[in-house]
Amino acid sequence: MRPIISLACLSLASAIDPAHQPAWVKSVVASASSAYAPWLTDIPNALVKRQCDEPEHVGGPRHGLAPGQAPYATAQPQPFAVSPESQYPNGPPANVPGSSSGPPNGGPPHGGSPNNGPAGAAPPNGVVSPYGPPTNGGPPGGPPPGQFPPLSPGSVTGPPGGHPPFPTPSNSTNGTCYFWLEDIQHQGIAPYAPEGYQVFRNVKDFGAVGDGVTDDTAAINLAISTGDRCGPGTCNSSTTTPATVYFPAGEYLVSSSIKNFYDTQIIGNPNCLPVIKASANMTSWVIDSSGFGATNTFFRQIENLILDLTAVPPEVPVTGIFWPTAQATRLQNLVFKLSDAPGTQHQGVFISEGSGGIINDLVAYGGLYAFNWGNQQFTMSNLTVYNAVTAINQIWDWGFSYSYLSINNCSVGLNMSSGAPSALSVGQVLIFDSTFTNTPIGIAYGRSNSSQPPAANALAIENVQFNNVLSIVEGSTTVAGWAAGHAYTPNGPNVIEGPITPNNRPGSLLLNGRYYRSAKTDFASAPASAFLSVRSAGAIGDGSTDDTAAFQAVVNSAVSQSKILYIDAGVYVLTKTLYIPAGARITGEAYPTLLATGSFFADMSTPQPFIQIGKPGETGTVLWADAMISGRGALPGAIFVEYNLASSSPSAAPAGGTWTDYGSQSLTGPSSLWDVHVRIGGFAGSDLQINNCPVDKTTAIPPGTVPEQCIAGFMSMHITSSAANLELSANWLWTADHDIEDPDLRQITIFNGRGLYVDSAAGPLWLWGTAVEHHVLYEYQVSDTAQIFMGEIQTETAYYQPNPPATLPFTALPQWNDPVFPEYCYTIEGRNFTGPNTTFNNACDGWGLRVLGAESDVLVYGAGLYSFFANNNVSCAPGGTNPGCQDGIFSVEGGASVSVYGLNTVGVRSMAEIDGTSVITATDNVAGFTNAVVLFRTG
Repeated sequence: MRPIISLACLSLASAIDPAHQPAWVKSVVASASSAYAPWLTDIPNALVKRQCDEPEHVGGPRHGLAPGQAPYATAQPQPFAVSPESQYPNGPPANVPGSSSGPPNGGPPHGGSPNNGPAGAAPPNGVVSPYGPPTNGGPPGGPPPGQFPPLSPGSVTGPPGGHPPFPTPSNSTNGTCYFWLEDIQHQGIAPYAPEGYQVFRNVKDFGAVGDGVTDDTAAINLAISTGDRCGPGTCNSSTTTPATVYFPAGEYLVSSSIKNFYDTQIIGNPNCLPVIKASANMTSWVIDSSGFGATNTFFRQIENLILDLTAVPPEVPVTGIFWPTAQATRLQNLVFKLSDAPGTQHQGVFISEGSGGIINDLVAYGGLYAFNWGNQQFTMSNLTVYNAVTAINQIWDWGFSYSYLSINNCSVGLNMSSGAPSALSVGQVLIFDSTFTNTPIGIAYGRSNSSQPPAANALAIENVQFNNVLSIVEGSTTVAGWAAGHAYTPNGPNVIEGPITPNNRPGSLLLNGRYYRSAKTDFASAPASAFLSVRSAGAIGDGSTDDTAAFQAVVNSAVSQSKILYIDAGVYVLTKTLYIPAGARITGEAYPTLLATGSFFADMSTPQPFIQIGKPGETGTVLWADAMISGRGALPGAIFVEYNLASSSPSAAPAGGTWTDYGSQSLTGPSSLWDVHVRIGGFAGSDLQINNCPVDKTTAIPPGTVPEQCIAGFMSMHITSSAANLELSANWLWTADHDIEDPDLRQITIFNGRGLYVDSAAGPLWLWGTAVEHHVLYEYQVSDTAQIFMGEIQTETAYYQPNPPATLPFTALPQWNDPVFPEYCYTIEGRNFTGPNTTFNNACDGWGLRVLGAESDVLVYGAGLYSFFANNNVSCAPGGTNPGCQDGIFSVEGGASVSVYGLNTVGVRSMAEIDGTSVITATDNVAGFTNAVVLFRTG
């Protein structure tokens, strides 16, 4: 077997040469603690080779330099991955790596006001200890221990072969650039914005020319910013001014950053991808999406663009997209054209921090880093890279999952060795269903038998093919399963490094040997006449008119006419169940809100579905992209989404899993919900904001005194027993922990009983990049469901728990398989409340993931289960060495079969329980701020 990973002596340089540091970097490094310094200094550096018995050094050989060139020759630009000092004469702005705002946060992802425990409370890795000798050997597929492959002479991009031709701007199947979005009537509204506010913006209507010669920077920024919107540096967040910014086909020259605003969807023509061309004097991010707290940056997308940086000199550190971001966000269908000349400093996407998120269907050519990023968690799928020095540079993470990777002709495929050996900053990485070709080092990581933190830098690989990756034996191999890290099967911890038995994958979950996924649809080939607008059909969407009858009528009409339902931007008040029949094709503008309200949803003893997709026993397929499912006021009997349809298998889906048309493609195959979110409270029009549902952490909340106006829902989503062949993609089921409209993002307390409940008898189901947060009883619950794939799921326990505990205000109902908690959780006496900083009985919090029933067979590829608060105090989550917010967060019961790659927890004492007995103690698996296990199997 051939090593895919060079393990023994590979690391990042520990510091930038001080002689070449900008003043602001020197200042920050000088004042930073030793725990923060690795994060500040590792970002700009490429890989170096060092001998095991030599100290790590700065000036050694470095990818990106021509052979024989000194690392810091007089004429050699600084190899920064962030903008140089010249861009920021007064110091870097917030969210720029290395700024005084500190390293990526290790604190709670949301509600980051100073009084709530701000983001940035801890570095991505906590207590560190000295580095010991590396292990001998390495995983299959790379150089022997201690051997670091040289680059091809005169090349920085690995073996010869080159990249395929850059894509032409048109990928149209009919030879034209027609796209329906340019021709439909744009009549979406934002009810809580100033009068006359414009939601849809075509950049050409604001003066952009798109001829590749005219500087369109100002016009594009005007299109984004017009209308007193929530802009970077002036507003923390807001839902009142959403916008869709559209780029028709063309080449748009820009000379400085395009500034992205909050709640903005930047969409290009998918049939003729627009080119954003950086001028030769560009020195920054082409699209700058910073300026907000990264972990509170929600509700945005960038899709269907080519970002061309090739006019920028290769030595200039320029970036296509800067994307510090959190949940309910997406990058999709983007192409990055970067310099692949010797010494290139270009990069496609840079992420410094946040709590994502999903990134799909990206292609990059060239660059020092095609993708250079760090974040708490992300789901990455279908990334293709040609001729980069390093295809993916993982700065830090808690847990990232990669699938459908295609890495070609790069020097390094994925580098996850960031951080000093005593302070590794990458928690866990999962790679499956992927290919590395003509890339000497497939995966580089820094884990050893004495590196610190002990559970950090874990890696799991499943079904990954390596073609001409440097090895003793030439040729190709597919690695069925390999892992390094802490493992429990179910007992442990066992420190593993080597081949493992891969998961037994049900064939029903696969298409062509890989887990099924689809590309989010734009219905790109459909004419404008194929769409039916809800506003044209009589719905108003003004946040006050009852649109129930009009909305149901237009849904029925669209399905009966085989038309695509277009939900114009707006807030649609609905007072009864909205039924979505099989055959529905739906797309929304700027996350239109469907808002439940009224007495129909008032009785928690007889809950009612708000959005009902199919009826029990019905068959067929539904495609739905971009919507917000929400409620107004107290709705204790609302099930916000009920999914019942039995759809057909992936073999019936369109080739490549891509829906482009509406009629010539028969609507068969799995159903898909892309970016259809449930958002409960915390936004304008919800009546569940800081004035209605403030936090009270000084008073114990006994039974019967939970504020009724804040009991906002029974359940966010139910996938029922009749459901089959459903794909969820980037869906966020969020009960708000803070008021999005509040300038200080103050915390609120809202009660929504249950998160995502799955009791599909047969499956199969695919959950890609989903997150469920702040529910009372549980976030995810899977009951007697086989054939379910869960890709990088993420949860947060309700911040107020255990005051009140998970026993309030909802009664455990056996017919819903609700969890039952210890007896003392049902009495105020059992909670020992003595004040806001009291020590609670932490067994009274809701579950993050609960799997029950002997029929359950669940495959999890990444799980971040977090508990940051107790009684809205963050002090219980100081880091992986002393988690104290919650006793247990993951429960397997009744003979369920579960396999998890990449389990990460925060603030939890027991990482997993089987039938009430803890099997994973968090403090045995310290990975920095988190606790991490690379593999957990129940048997």
